[in-house]
Amino acid sequence: MISLIIPAHNEYDNLKSLLVDLSSATAISEVEVFISLSSCNTDNSESIDVAEHVKFLRCNGMGRASQMNEAAKLAKGDVLVFLHADVRPPKSFLYDIENTIQAGYDAGFFSYRFDKENVFLKINAMFTAKDGIFTGGGDQCLFIRKTVFEALQGFDRHQVVMEDFEFFERMKKSDVRYKIINNDLVVSARKYQNNSYMRVNLSNLLLVILFKLGYPANKLKNLHNRLIRSPYQKGS
Repeated sequence: MISLIIPAHNEYDNLKSLLVDLSSATAISEVEVFISLSSCNTDNSESIDVAEHVKFLRCNGMGRASQMNEAAKLAKGDVLVFLHADVRPPKSFLYDIENTIQAGYDAGFFSYRFDKENVFLKINAMFTAKDGIFTGGGDQCLFIRKTVFEALQGFDRHQVVMEDFEFFERMKKSDVRYKIINNDLVVSARKYQNNSYMRVNLSNLLLVILFKLGYPANKLKNLHNRLIRSPYQKGS
């Protein structure tokens, strides 16, 4: 079984749309879906009409790492899949995951493209198809054997930003065998629309460099909030 975990904070519209897109894929695969809402979610997401295999969870801890960890503890699947609410997977993504795991990999990610046509965004997306400095970001839809996730002790709940990169660093140190699947997810470009291409890219580069230099997570979070205008993430 696959356990699909969707961390969310005030993402009512995106969740409603995503669940419709997922309905055909989850109908033909053995899968359970956990929508792990932040403790301060206020948009009544739980009122969305969902299928029996979809469950809402109100997280007790703060931050996306806690949201994903709490859902992972409840998951019954052998494989955990972490998908953001504003990301749309290809129709075959569950098959892609199953085939990758059956091929002997312990984990993997997907390449992606943005939902807006822009030459600069296309350049950004190109980097997700290969291993590199930005590999492991949450938009790439990490999937991993549950036993491996547990052996790595899950996401660091103290890592209030860039928890995905921190987890990927531990994956590499533990020689976890992973694959990047070149079958594009479609990622929302809203962060770029709320800011500018140059502002987001330079901010991301600075944050990654500071993270790799060991900059404290709470300071990274404060810096992120100052650099990138993301009102939809307020309180997450």
